[in-house]
Amino acid sequence: MSRADTQEDLNAVIRQHSELLAAQLHSQRESLFPPDASKSMRKFTSGEAAALLGVNDSYLRKLHLDGKGPSPEVSSGNRRHYSAEDIRNLRVLLEKTARKPGDYLPGRRAGDHLQIIGVMNFKGGSGKTTSSAHLAQRLALKGYRVLAIDLDPQASLTALHGVQPEFDLLDGGTLYDAIRYEDPVPIAEVIRKTYIPNLDLIPGNLELMEFEHETPRALSRGNAGLFFFRVKEALAQVDEKYDVVVIDCPPQLGFLTMSALSAATGVLVTIHPEMLDVMSMSQFLRMTADLMDVIADSGADMSHDWMRYLLTRYEPTDAPQNRIVAFLRTMYGDKVLNAPMLKSTAISDAGLTKQTLYEVERSAFIRTTYDRAIESLNAVNDEITQLIQKTWGR
Repeated sequence: MSRADTQEDLNAVIRQHSELLAAQLHSQRESLFPPDASKSMRKFTSGEAAALLGVNDSYLRKLHLDGKGPSPEVSSGNRRHYSAEDIRNLRVLLEKTARKPGDYLPGRRAGDHLQIIGVMNFKGGSGKTTSSAHLAQRLALKGYRVLAIDLDPQASLTALHGVQPEFDLLDGGTLYDAIRYEDPVPIAEVIRKTYIPNLDLIPGNLELMEFEHETPRALSRGNAGLFFFRVKEALAQVDEKYDVVVIDCPPQLGFLTMSALSAATGVLVTIHPEMLDVMSMSQFLRMTADLMDVIADSGADMSHDWMRYLLTRYEPTDAPQNRIVAFLRTMYGDKVLNAPMLKSTAISDAGLTKQTLYEVERSAFIRTTYDRAIESLNAVNDEITQLIQKTWGR
């Protein structure tokens, strides 16, 4: 058998397996979310709603009894449940009588610039997409206007939000449409509302790879311009609509990542505290620094408001991991977030049904497992929120 025959057979097998997997995933999606259905956010208990708003549960009860604000769903046992939309409406109501501006609507004010957070690492399994999804949703639930961008051709962030790229994005609809070199569309045309109030999405799919292929050709023809500004220029079209943009970057240092880095005001590098991952990160940081030098030499301002390392899939009882964590904290100090994202079966089990931990019911898990995971996620995301507020001078 010739090499050509072997290659042809391999191509056929890969294509067959790709189509089989896509069909099975589509079948699974159809069973979980039929064609006439769409994802929706669960209801929150009165305690969860109060925690998100930063008030006492008793105060929410009083508002309800006084007929102020949205009416929660009252179940047997007189338990109150609030939708995400209810919580957003309560924020508007409470802000009117707040002691100071921003107590309940904490987003941008006059003079505050848009926060664009690039979540990156080119090592697979570092928790990049998990971190991006939970950060975007937590910020939205806390009252920020958020745009999540899936810049990863693998499109896991997209799938988590109920969009199946190979079936729902047959005619484009990714950021590529807004940053391509010929006939780019306004970025507003590729932004989708999600089932979570305050959270919009620009989905991703394999089409994003076209930007990686087209940029070298555009550069050779001399018409690429400052290609690394394309994401920044596209986002400038909707600057006033959002407080925070969260970009899930691809796991490679290509043209998409370079353009995202140029647009970012904050950079979050995810690290799984294992030796092989840390060694990989060393190469990632070296290559990133070299690329940023090249971009800066071309006239871009590569200063950022902040850069932090996020420890992901951390197991506190794992002695080797603890040694690596201590090593990283000694080297990088406060550049490492105080709160790590703990490894949890709750997070991975939620992902099996294309959900984040904020979307699933607490009753679906062992209570202690869920509480431990959600406390970890909230601590991480609220620490990042503090960085955003600090950047705005608050």
